[in-house]
Amino acid sequence: MKKFMALVCTAVLGMGILTACGGVAADAGEETAAGDKTTFTVGFDAEFPPYGYMDEDGSYTGFDLDLAKEVCARNGWEFVAQPIDWDSKDMELNSGSIDCIWNGFTMQGREDAYTWTVPYVDNSQVFVVPADAGIAAQADLAGKVVGVQKDSSALAALDGEAKELAVTFADLQQYGDYNVAFMDLEQGAIDALAIDIGVANYQISSRGDAFVILEERLASEQYGIGFKLGNDELKNKVEATLLEMAKDGTFMKIAEKYADFGLTDSVCLGK
Repeated sequence: MKKFMALVCTAVLGMGILTACGGVAADAGEETAAGDKTTFTVGFDAEFPPYGYMDEDGSYTGFDLDLAKEVCARNGWEFVAQPIDWDSKDMELNSGSIDCIWNGFTMQGREDAYTWTVPYVDNSQVFVVPADAGIAAQADLAGKVVGVQKDSSALAALDGEAKELAVTFADLQQYGDYNVAFMDLEQGAIDALAIDIGVANYQISSRGDAFVILEERLASEQYGIGFKLGNDELKNKVEATLLEMAKDGTFMKIAEKYADFGLTDSVCLGK
């Protein structure tokens, strides 16, 4: 009888261990209730300043990550910054590796692909060119080699509403991240770079007066926080916290840390 009971206990214990260790895999389609969360994992492109990037001390920082940290602090969650390959963002989100994509993430054209918070930044896409290139307008880009990030809003604009402009380029080169693209721009491998204005301001500020932004905008958009489609409970919790931060002034206080990059003018939450 003792041997039988021992076997039963062992089996029950084993089932408990399997449930604890394999629960995520077994219930991959289920979302953790916001009230049960202990961690909040933000997926972001670590080469996308000022929204998310690696600081000089090796830590991850940026406007979006600072906002996420405050959201976590107010909800008692442990904040986890998870750098991702931008091309793999949907796989990361759908697998549960990350809770959201929070990284200057454009809502336009993706409205039905994610569960979105309210927008918090009004953004524009622009062209950055060398200051001495003699390029003063978009028309001057005809016959030029232009760079753009893969799966970016700038690329979507050039493939869509600005396609007539794009066909005038000698070539449109796609990059995995903006640091490599700016290196090619500095070395003359490309003549211009289509990019979000916030990232453009950050990159130019760190490179002196070597580059300028063309006055004509390529496109405009809004940033939101993207959750897995249907994960309304977690989205609602994060959104409510953000709105609370906007109401008490914390949101704008965080934006002011990045005023040199135009974020105080671009943010729209609470205005």
